[in-house]
Amino acid sequence: MFLHTHPYKPFIFHNTTKLIVGTLPPPRFTTGDLKEGDVDFCYGSRDGQLWKILDQIFELNLKFESTGEAVKQRMDFLKEQKLGICDIVQSAERLKVDASDLGMKNVSLRNLIGYLTKFRKVETLLFTGGNSKNGPEYFFRKHLRDYGIRLEQISGVVPRIHSFKMPGELNRIVTTVSLTAPSGSANRAIGSFNSYKKIKMENPGYSTLQFRVDQYRTFFKYHNLAGLNS
Repeated sequence: MFLHTHPYKPFIFHNTTKLIVGTLPPPRFTTGDLKEGDVDFCYGSRDGQLWKILDQIFELNLKFESTGEAVKQRMDFLKEQKLGICDIVQSAERLKVDASDLGMKNVSLRNLIGYLTKFRKVETLLFTGGNSKNGPEYFFRKHLRDYGIRLEQISGVVPRIHSFKMPGELNRIVTTVSLTAPSGSANRAIGSFNSYKKIKMENPGYSTLQFRVDQYRTFFKYHNLAGLNS
């Protein structure tokens, strides 16, 4: 049995307004056996696409290498954009040492509501995946049940948008967006989307990466998400 623990603390500051929420990085980030091209930071896998997506959206000219400079680029960007990262899984057990969300057992969750209580300017959670079993939205819904909170749907169209009222805070509403996962495993799902098929027919060079860039752009650059896609 492999105990897969999250290698990074939440990256949040007092002025953070949006949190990126996933599950766990690949096990090699826990053991320290990084591959060439990995970046020793959140979402730093060379096989992942989040930083490639953000690199295109914000024209960051990021380095994709195992260097301190590559890490600093990402930290500086997050601070500048008032973005934070707080994956919801703290640890999980695995029979097979891989990055599959479905392979996680006996999952221990981070207290995301506790972080939101501490960092009161956070108004949006950007899930890097949906409500499929062991996805970030799935675990967040489970976490909310401990507080008697339910997500209220704003839009059921992918990427789905919900909101909830923070407990103990009179007028604070937090919005959640379930983005298409920035992993290769989600490519098949994207290929089945009618919106993707339509663009692909008109532009054969259109890729699943560009689909994500187009989807993510609105939610990373737009600051008031209330009512979007409603």
